[in-house]
Amino acid sequence: MENNLLKKLLSIRGMGQVITVGIGLIIMCLVFGIINPLFFSPVNIANLLRQIAPILLIGIAQSFVLITGNIDLSIGSVVGMSCMVSATLMTRGVDPWVAAGITMVICLFTGVLNGFLVSGCKLPSFIATLGTMTIARGVAQIVNNNYNTNLIGDGPVANAFRDFFYYGKTFGIFNGIIIAVVLWFIFNFLLSKTRTGRHIYATGSNLEAARLSGVNTLHTVIKAYVVSAFCSGIVGLITCATTGMGTMDAGNSYELYAVAAAVIGGVSTLGGQGILLGTVVGACIWGALANGLQFAGAPVAIRNIVIGIIVVLSVFMDVIVRTRRTDKTKSKTTMKPTMVKAS
Repeated sequence: MENNLLKKLLSIRGMGQVITVGIGLIIMCLVFGIINPLFFSPVNIANLLRQIAPILLIGIAQSFVLITGNIDLSIGSVVGMSCMVSATLMTRGVDPWVAAGITMVICLFTGVLNGFLVSGCKLPSFIATLGTMTIARGVAQIVNNNYNTNLIGDGPVANAFRDFFYYGKTFGIFNGIIIAVVLWFIFNFLLSKTRTGRHIYATGSNLEAARLSGVNTLHTVIKAYVVSAFCSGIVGLITCATTGMGTMDAGNSYELYAVAAAVIGGVSTLGGQGILLGTVVGACIWGALANGLQFAGAPVAIRNIVIGIIVVLSVFMDVIVRTRRTDKTKSKTTMKPTMVKAS
């Protein structure tokens, strides 16, 4: 009964955050549409959705890790490593699909390593993923001798790879968008309907209580980091398909965008709270903000400053709300014995 009540409360709080942020998204889009009507043109909306797709994926990646009470700073470097490794293999004659498979295995190993360092070796997630971030970026640089790769070619297999991950359409919708939506459904089901998802929330809410309740916190944290590495690896393949080559700076600053999408959508940086529907709204806000400011003529530096301010404010509000809830809980628990004694 208590667990069901807790789940309902979390769901109500999560949906309330999503609705509030969703209203903000609508108002922001209307403002950008008034400033420049081309913002709502079909071409721009299609481009906007294609820009949001990879941000949604890395937002899902960061959401899983944040809910466990940790953070993944290696997301951007894993994207870059995935892009460079896959492109390098392709330019050296490896079949694109085999290259994609090898790349994903390497990315998943990064996720396992992150999870083991954080939960097995008890390293702070900030430090552990900072190290793997540097290692992954180093792999991205060294794999082709510190050069971007040549084009992956335009043969039928290479074209099929590029169409599958970016340029192709299914039912009139770009495949890159469909990949993001399908993966969102899969990981949303994993997080909200399965035992693994419940363990992820329990681990982030109270690590020691989860462990004493029988949750294998080591495996749970590793699973969250593996999901993060998987999504980041897919974004790297999408980037490779988009540019048609491997670029060493692919994924730069993506860890910031991932945190922005997750936190703006209501995922708590303190762990244990957040839903992936909120991450969708957060990714849409990031995409609409970047696209709208571009239409308004704002330079890239201004866009980065605005996004950075929004992330800081979102985290600040999250800390305040969580602190107030904790204080209310403590005050209730300290009042109960007094009332019993008085009666």
